[in-house]
Amino acid sequence: MDNTKGKVLSGLIWKFGERITAQVVTFAVSVVLARLLPTEAYGLITLVTIFITFANCIVTNGFGSSLIQKKDSDNLDFSSVLYFQLGASLILYLILFVSSPLIASFFGDGYELLSPVLRVLGLRIPLTAINNVQQAFVSKKMIFKKFFFSTIIGTACSAVVGIYMAYKGFGVWALVGQYLTNTVMDTVILGLTIHWKPELKFSWKRLKELFSYGWKILVAGLIGETYNELRSIIIGKLYTSNDLAFFDKGKQIPNLIVTNINTSISNVLFPAISNAQNNPIDVKNITRRAIKTSAYIMCPMMFGLAVVAEPLITLLLTEKWLPCVPYLQIYCIAFCFEPIQTANLQAIKAVGRSDIFLKLEIIKKGSSILILFAVMWHSVDAIAYSLLLTTLIASIANTAPNNKLISYSFKELISDMAPGLLISSIMAVIVYIEGVFINLSALPLLIIQVTTGGVVYLLISAIFKVETFTYLIKTTMELLKKFIKK
Repeated sequence: MDNTKGKVLSGLIWKFGERITAQVVTFAVSVVLARLLPTEAYGLITLVTIFITFANCIVTNGFGSSLIQKKDSDNLDFSSVLYFQLGASLILYLILFVSSPLIASFFGDGYELLSPVLRVLGLRIPLTAINNVQQAFVSKKMIFKKFFFSTIIGTACSAVVGIYMAYKGFGVWALVGQYLTNTVMDTVILGLTIHWKPELKFSWKRLKELFSYGWKILVAGLIGETYNELRSIIIGKLYTSNDLAFFDKGKQIPNLIVTNINTSISNVLFPAISNAQNNPIDVKNITRRAIKTSAYIMCPMMFGLAVVAEPLITLLLTEKWLPCVPYLQIYCIAFCFEPIQTANLQAIKAVGRSDIFLKLEIIKKGSSILILFAVMWHSVDAIAYSLLLTTLIASIANTAPNNKLISYSFKELISDMAPGLLISSIMAVIVYIEGVFINLSALPLLIIQVTTGGVVYLLISAIFKVETFTYLIKTTMELLKKFIKK
């Protein structure tokens, strides 16, 4: 358990470092591009990425998890998955290439560039097929330091390309250049830094063994992606590209924070639990620690972001993006419950119960789609607010199976989440009152509110000796001592 704890801790540090550094750069670039580019460009690129993400899901979901979950996966397993995914990705790219004019015509006026953009950005599909196997190898070996360098270099290069193209007036193609460069560099650098090369061998038998576990993850992923992108498709079809741009931008900013935390936890937690899958006590302890830590970190960020949303958007993106503020606040509330979903689902997958994982996705997404269809004709606001109800349903559903699988009760989960939620609520009220009574421009007001929020949150944690706060302080000190000794 100590060795696993060390690997989990080290992995989380490298993943957090990678995600935070990359997303700081990405966020800075997105601010620059949002100022330079028209809102319509973001509406268009949102629709394009929907189809590419869906194609990537078909190709990569399931096999990567299978390679990590399988205890004795070897180079033949990895090589077989690589060749299969690469072949499937090329077929899907050709389908998108041919059908892109039909997709553009479906959405109608305002989406004339959708076809050529889809054809160019779709090149990410075969690249992602390669990158997925690389990432599975890194996760399996728990050598997350490799992610750090590939991600940072890819992010930096894509930032230069995106800003240069936007400044030169390339419009939506600046976003295409940024996204494509990021994927290319990430794949190339990771290929050069990890000590893995595919064999010139292929085994259908191995592939079938992996697929017997992975197909349920694949189907669950397809259901999840379909649901996640359905809102954008509906808004793009029923409303305007500007509506879609504001809705997507409202999701994008809080999603940067959630992605940092959830991606780090998922990538580290899944292989760690997979290695301990025969010991339910260890699985439960790892899961609880992940939920405690992520909730303690994520809740104040989401509550704080929701409160300061208006001055933040005004300062960073200018007033033309203010219509995205209500959507941003809704997503902040919904994303507070992501730790419940992420950690519980990773535990279910890691102990080999992909059948439960699939059943949960069918139940959650089926009920959520019905809710979405019921409100989509009313307004974009109604579509956004429906997210809160579907998030509640998903959180309850994801928690239920682990009561039996690892004896992690709902009562224990609430206890683990409570400190972060309670202290964040107090902090948010104080910061909101500041915003009401302090009459300053956006920048000084933000500085005061963010400083107050951070001080209040840490002060309450210290006064009441919140367990996660103490754990993080202790862990940080231990790591600093080890670093100094080295």
